[in-house]
Amino acid sequence: MTHVSLRILLGAALVLLLSSGAHAVVLEGVGHANIYNGDLDAARAEARRAAIRDLSLQYEARVSTHDTMENGVITESRMDLASSARARNVQIIDEYQTGNLLRVIVRGSISEGRSQCGAGEAGGPKKRVAVTGFPMLYPEQARIGRIDDAGEILPQQLQQRLMAQGGLQVFGATTSRMFTDLLNAPTVQYGNNRLSNVLELAREMGVQFVVTGVIRDLGVADPSAWGTSVLDSMQRRMGRLDQRRRFAVDLMIYDGFSGAPVYRERFATASDWDAGPGSSVGFGSAVFQKTAYGQSVDGVISDMAMAVTEALACQPFITRIARVDGNSVTLKSGAIDGLRPGDELKLYRSKRYLDSPEDSPELQDSDVSVTLDTVQPHFSRGTMPLLGGIVNIQRDDIAIIW
Repeated sequence: MTHVSLRILLGAALVLLLSSGAHAVVLEGVGHANIYNGDLDAARAEARRAAIRDLSLQYEARVSTHDTMENGVITESRMDLASSARARNVQIIDEYQTGNLLRVIVRGSISEGRSQCGAGEAGGPKKRVAVTGFPMLYPEQARIGRIDDAGEILPQQLQQRLMAQGGLQVFGATTSRMFTDLLNAPTVQYGNNRLSNVLELAREMGVQFVVTGVIRDLGVADPSAWGTSVLDSMQRRMGRLDQRRRFAVDLMIYDGFSGAPVYRERFATASDWDAGPGSSVGFGSAVFQKTAYGQSVDGVISDMAMAVTEALACQPFITRIARVDGNSVTLKSGAIDGLRPGDELKLYRSKRYLDSPEDSPELQDSDVSVTLDTVQPHFSRGTMPLLGGIVNIQRDDIAIIW
């Protein structure tokens, strides 16, 4: 059998395996890297990453093109190649050095990965999220049914659903308010589109994102439908009065490192409020949940939790640097955040300008990564190939897993 025909048969077998999508495939990949200043370990790590990319692209690749046009003429054309495959049990099976060029061959088990913005596996890095209070724009609307506790109960229920979904570390700050002007929230911000109180809360609680919002509407369609007279009661029983109640809330997510908005959406519903005109209910109580309105609101809160999870799935995992000592880096995240020994994080400098001290820091890629050696529950420590003073990495800079 010729070499060409053998490759064709192997390729056909691979296509059959990939089409099933149910089993992993063992493949080999090749990666290259240049050796700088005799640092063979750094070159080996870079070549290994390149070989893993080769594995993933062999399994499943997506090609996308981006064209830039001016006056009907294409001035720039770019092609991007990406893969959503996942490599496991990767081992270096061969290594060859020619001058300053290192070639590495790896073998690994490749399987179909989750969607590009999937929530991630259990045990992977878990982003920290704080859920704040959702103040009511019109508190007087809560008098009917005495649901004036909605601003605290709603985010508590949202927090519970996020925790149940997994994939995020969720912290409660339901007594905190992010906005002073509820009517214009979140448009009233600093010129750079950030919220200073978001930054303060995020740093205080050690979270990456802040989930907040405003309850816009809890009003009833017809306030006169809730009269206490015998006639009003008869008309309600006969269905002659409009008993619908509205629910509208703005949900917002902010980045805790920059204060910039990540996501915003309005969720709304309306349904019958059939708890009775004089009942003392309370938002989220057992009586509240039995009403048609309460059941509709419960569904909206579930939708909000899913929206938060999906919005943050595409965001990178970010943590702060607690300490730099030579080429040793200590991070403010550890095992409870899903970090494990061997994880690699890119290091970024947090740069501020003297003429704009109030602006959010600008992140500058240091072109250096840290590989974790020791992982404790609340912190982790690793090494980078260069001394911190050389690349100017220091405390309060950040580390990212993209």
